[in-house]
Amino acid sequence: MMTIRPSGERGHADHGWLKSQHSFSFAGYYDPAHMGFGNLRVINEDYIAAGRGFGTHGHKDMEIISYVLSGELAHKDSMGNVKGIPPGDVQRMSAGTGVQHSEFNHAQGQTTHILQIWIEPHTVGIEPGYEQKTFAELEKRGTLRLVASSDGAQGSVTIHADARLYAGLLDGSEAATLALDPARKTYVHLVRGELEVNGQKLTGGDAAMIQAQSRLDLSKGVDAEVLVFDLAA
Repeated sequence: MMTIRPSGERGHADHGWLKSQHSFSFAGYYDPAHMGFGNLRVINEDYIAAGRGFGTHGHKDMEIISYVLSGELAHKDSMGNVKGIPPGDVQRMSAGTGVQHSEFNHAQGQTTHILQIWIEPHTVGIEPGYEQKTFAELEKRGTLRLVASSDGAQGSVTIHADARLYAGLLDGSEAATLALDPARKTYVHLVRGELEVNGQKLTGGDAAMIQAQSRLDLSKGVDAEVLVFDLAA
């Protein structure tokens, strides 16, 4: 079974300096039909105005992934990390017993466009942790590149969650397939462009929620960037 969630059905928030689209219930957006999918709890698509950002705030017992699409995100946390996150990098922060952090766009005249992703951990109360890795465009071109996993496979960042995250860039004749466990859940988020997912067309911001299927086929991309989540049911 595959269910398509059109981009326009996501929740929206406009705070002036921050414009967000929420795939699942978050903050002021509440939809009981979309509280998460498997252990995937949040995908927020954020546009952060130049010189603005999120002041210091806390998280606990959540695996948080930042995926920067354009611009750059400045990160500072209570673990002592002070980092810049450019496009192509994947940042993982394990909140564990508790962490404080801030995120800002310090660039002048440039909006930062990011995806903020939260996945529920398989173990709570762990020591907070941080990891950041670069995945070059060539690694994602015409394929699905594993960028986050519970065991750090293939050089991916290590998350403390029963989940795997893949990123791909597909255009023209490029295609990618992924074997699926029918007992698990798969969530496909099309970041931009156009793409056929198991024969159904998606456009930027759309998502496909897949259950009880054994194969994922991605094809007919038009400047497509896609994230694929393999999730605990």
